[in-house]
Amino acid sequence: MSAHRTVFKETMLGRVRLADEDGDRPVRLDLLARADAVLLPHRTTRAHVSGRVRIAGRADDAEAEGELEIAPLSRRRIRYRITFVMEGRRLTLDGWKSVSPKRPLASLTVLPYTLYEDGDRVGEGTLRFPLATGLLPFLASFRFPRAAASPADRHLASRWDGTQGRTEVWYTTLTDPATDSGIWLHHELVAPSDGSAAYAHGWIAVFPKDGPAEHTRFGPVPWTAHPEGFTAEGICVRPGRLTGSAGTFTWALTERPEGPPLHTFPRWSWRRPWLPASHMLPAARARYSGTIRYGTGELRLDDAPGAGARIYGHGNARRWAWLHADLGGGDVLEIIAAVSMRRGLDRLPPLVFLRLHRNGRTWPRRAERSAVGWAGIGRFRADIRLPEWRVEGRAGLSRIQVTVTQPPQQTLTLGYTDPDGSTAVCRNSERADAVVSLERWWGTWRREAVWRLSGTAHAEVGDR
Repeated sequence: MSAHRTVFKETMLGRVRLADEDGDRPVRLDLLARADAVLLPHRTTRAHVSGRVRIAGRADDAEAEGELEIAPLSRRRIRYRITFVMEGRRLTLDGWKSVSPKRPLASLTVLPYTLYEDGDRVGEGTLRFPLATGLLPFLASFRFPRAAASPADRHLASRWDGTQGRTEVWYTTLTDPATDSGIWLHHELVAPSDGSAAYAHGWIAVFPKDGPAEHTRFGPVPWTAHPEGFTAEGICVRPGRLTGSAGTFTWALTERPEGPPLHTFPRWSWRRPWLPASHMLPAARARYSGTIRYGTGELRLDDAPGAGARIYGHGNARRWAWLHADLGGGDVLEIIAAVSMRRGLDRLPPLVFLRLHRNGRTWPRRAERSAVGWAGIGRFRADIRLPEWRVEGRAGLSRIQVTVTQPPQQTLTLGYTDPDGSTAVCRNSERADAVVSLERWWGTWRREAVWRLSGTAHAEVGDR
């Protein structure tokens, strides 16, 4: 059964005036929307859309994809952002229905929109939902499957099988849009190499917009296995919920995943732990609501964007950098660049695992492309230092450049202890800046997209 809780189809007809033409052309959109939540009018629901975009005589793309934001009461709009190809050019249709209680029929059926190419306006027009011929098929297309286990939930159970010399992590990072504060929750299992008992520990940190980060640790306490996730003296990670209390911090959050899990490392490495470590995100995009209290501060979160991730391996790398960037519109960038502790591998430059989930697709198509490459093509490189570090590389016909800046005054330094007893230090900022530039080869490199994140990127640099 589909994991999506709401599915529906929609057809819209209209016209477009392209910048390189004088007249209008007919346009038709046939879309399939899939949402991971029940549609509630008082909340904002995001759905992935796919389908066919046709512009008479210019475009017929049956693999168009994008995102639908359904917020008829909370934001009084239903926004469409759909990317498609026209004569080899990649265009984005961006528009919204402005919901008005004074004219509900017109506001729910008329979609003014603009076409963009590389951020430049290249056309505009209006689409209309055809009530006479489209209403009955639209209503008949709705599906509300019974609640099924989320794909994210299936990845929360512990991977540890009792083998010594292993570490396992559940961590969550998010940004509170109301206060611009960053939040980091880290839950860790360590099974020492010397055969002593496994233990659980971790921390929670808040990164205010103004002022230094505040944090507290919990544990170590004896590891207690739980079939659904992590537990340590009342601190829990469960499907859809994170709760706990440590020091002056108390938190109770709900997690609502949006979109599929994302494997930063090759998918097989999560099932078969042959590599020094593996990393994946059960919830590469999620929304968090609830309360965090700390000292004299309090955060009340409402649909705060973030992500939940997992690590399983032998310990920390010799040197590493990590980035999670919510690029908006359903797009997510995840990067891990690391130098292994294993003999031989420790002499190599940082291996880069980069996954860009954009318009419903993940690039590079295979996770190992960014780390290994073939025939010199696809090799990605990382320059790891602080306060600024960079990653760049190419796979296929696309290349990317990423620059991450971690403000020293909003970077928190914490220590790790590996299963073998060695130590490492990480420098984390949940209020980092990032600039991401994506280009595509069309006989020459042409800019396809640029994202600039100010204080909303989550990043870390670690070493020995």
